[in-house]
Amino acid sequence: MGCFFTNDVEHTSVNGCTFERIANEVETNTLPRLLDLYDQYNVRSTFFVLASLAEKHPNIVKQIHERGQEVASHGYTHDYRKAFDVLSLDEQITELKKSKDILEQIIGQQVVSFRAPALRVNEYTPLALESAGYQFDSSIAPQRMDAFMSLGSKKKRAWLNAPRCVYRTAIDNLARKGNSNIIEVPVSSFGVPYIGTVMRISPYLLDAFTRQILAWEVKGTEKPVNFLFHPSEAVAELPEESNALHRSDSMIGHLFSDIIRTKIKLKNLNDNALTLLEKELQFWSKRQQFMLIKDAQVK
Repeated sequence: MGCFFTNDVEHTSVNGCTFERIANEVETNTLPRLLDLYDQYNVRSTFFVLASLAEKHPNIVKQIHERGQEVASHGYTHDYRKAFDVLSLDEQITELKKSKDILEQIIGQQVVSFRAPALRVNEYTPLALESAGYQFDSSIAPQRMDAFMSLGSKKKRAWLNAPRCVYRTAIDNLARKGNSNIIEVPVSSFGVPYIGTVMRISPYLLDAFTRQILAWEVKGTEKPVNFLFHPSEAVAELPEESNALHRSDSMIGHLFSDIIRTKIKLKNLNDNALTLLEKELQFWSKRQQFMLIKDAQVK
């Protein structure tokens, strides 16, 4: 099938520093360096861009598009109170069309791929995506076992038996095969998700083990590798900017989603993140062809 290196471009902060500083750093520093790194390894990559960020920093979107990479939608806002798993069908359609229109006006080209902020979706999302003119989604992480540490964990239980291949989704469930017009390209996992955060916080041998297991799994099959990275992971967050979030209504949810998860995610930000990412690129460049989400096909 190939290898997908995908990126969630947003100005959310791990440690609570200002969104504007994150956005400025991504635009002027980390995104250009990331695009150079992808060019070095001939990576074709999809960037899911938050439309509210694109409105204020359209040069971020232009850089991605001008370097020949895919611009995709990450919705309009990353506000957890407006996550897709709590929105109605009509609300989702409105958000999806709004983000699509903003990105298309910047690049002058159709946007067909979507990933939900925090991978939070519900039973209305497939139909909403169809109605808003999307063709591809990448919001499901099959057999990912850490969902209890994130917001929207109840609906993420559907990941436990989601397909690990590229598939056409059910009209009421992105985590199930069906006959909708939406093609799902799932984010890879092997118990733990194959994403930048885990790459940064886990012991190197654990990350290397996960990577090798995925390489064995996809060899000779139609299962994809889909690695998820945030350009904001290459931004240094300063201790004096610390401002603990409180997003969960429950004490346990706040402990895992806001306190523990935040402390873990602070490891190896800045230059270390790109150094570790390059090791992933070196590994996969010898084994798989890099693909855009919009080029995925159901076999």
